[in-house]
Amino acid sequence: MSGRSIRLIDVTLRDAHQCLWATRMTTAMMAQLAPRLDDAGFEAIDLAGGAVFDVCVRYLRENPWERMRILSGWVKRTPLIVMTRSQSLFTFEFFPDDIVALTAERIFANGIRYHTPYDALNDMRNMVVPVQAAKRVGLYTAGGVVFTVSPVHTDEYYARKTHELIALGVDAIYLKDASGLLTPERIATLVPAIKQACGALPLQLHSHCLTGLAPYNAVQAVALGVDVVHTATSTLANGASHPATEQFVANARRMGFDVPLDLTCVEEVAERLRYIARREDKPLGAIAEFDAFHAEHQMPGGMISNIRSQLATLGLEHKLPAVLEEAARVRRDLGYPIIVSPFAQFVMTQAVLNVMGEERYATVPDEVRKYVLGHYGEIAGPIDPEVLDRVTRGAEPVTERPGELLAPGISTLRRERGPFASDDDLLLAAFYPESECRALSEAGPIRTEYPLADTPLATLLKEVAARPDIRSFHFVQHAR
Repeated sequence: MSGRSIRLIDVTLRDAHQCLWATRMTTAMMAQLAPRLDDAGFEAIDLAGGAVFDVCVRYLRENPWERMRILSGWVKRTPLIVMTRSQSLFTFEFFPDDIVALTAERIFANGIRYHTPYDALNDMRNMVVPVQAAKRVGLYTAGGVVFTVSPVHTDEYYARKTHELIALGVDAIYLKDASGLLTPERIATLVPAIKQACGALPLQLHSHCLTGLAPYNAVQAVALGVDVVHTATSTLANGASHPATEQFVANARRMGFDVPLDLTCVEEVAERLRYIARREDKPLGAIAEFDAFHAEHQMPGGMISNIRSQLATLGLEHKLPAVLEEAARVRRDLGYPIIVSPFAQFVMTQAVLNVMGEERYATVPDEVRKYVLGHYGEIAGPIDPEVLDRVTRGAEPVTERPGELLAPGISTLRRERGPFASDDDLLLAAFYPESECRALSEAGPIRTEYPLADTPLATLLKEVAARPDIRSFHFVQHAR
């Protein structure tokens, strides 16, 4: 173990603010962070994908393709990452094979060199086109296997899924623990099983801190053979986010591992993030307490807060515990789907309908019906027979690869929404309605200047002291 080199992937610019700031970090906020992360020595820097792409378009009105190009100019040494949800890409909808392949081409064309696709059901048939298209254009591709806890998601299951993913030609495997469900006990058996399946390929760990266990799990995992760990700058670590880079490095080095990272650069990023957080009234990461109930419902923290808010508007906030209990039952009924997007939303919606309705499954959303019929891919466990009868209404299940059910999309888009100035615009039209694309275009170029973001710490403290609107003892303490 002693001396083995452990590499890190930084998630500050994507998953960390997605977890803690509702994905509202702008490109301008990254201007003084990205070059310092570039200098730190990470294997790669996570930038876009999933909710980040979507929020850029719908809320920030920043063209995500332009963000890729801008950051590629700021980050010159470290590969930038774009993550996709297999054939769902950046949304919840499944897209035709030609759209998926073109997306890989445009990811590469806009300066990205590292790709991390995963399938929310671990159906590796849905990864065939994303992986092969990415490899064809030259993207380094780390494929994800998504972790969950259920009677059917065994170590043997994960070893099998790893073998299936490797057969597609990926460069690395990452274990994606999106709901922070890993425990030290499970790591002791799971990591060796996946590592053995990986053979010579690197194994990465991507785990969230929702139960507070991820920082400890990370050091346990590297001791068992994990080669790369995904971490966040301390300011945006913990809570629903990831282990803190600085603390992980300290722990790993104490255990005898070599971690080739310049923490001075990371600390400069943390300093600037504290300032931005205070200026924008955004929260800092905080260590989460262990919650055993989380392992049952498995819902991400952001989804729970959203449902609580929606129930509160109806005067039904007291129903939240019952909804979460029902979500655990729905998941069992539906064959243990993994609680990541879009299936987290499907399960929660069905749970709310079951709790509010006169009887369970009296109302079933179309998305749940399509899932049960196999339109999204392979279902890991058995579906409750009574639920199956009620949901499918006698319809025949899908057995082929879901992408094969979809007609090519590019020619239809050109006919119905074209002409397009670029393939980037064509893909935006594939992902979003005309109203969103028009609003994005009207917003103009991305702004890249963020006031005072380049100010050193001493000057920052002077600015805070001189400005009553942002001065607080709490901020000064954290800034130290």
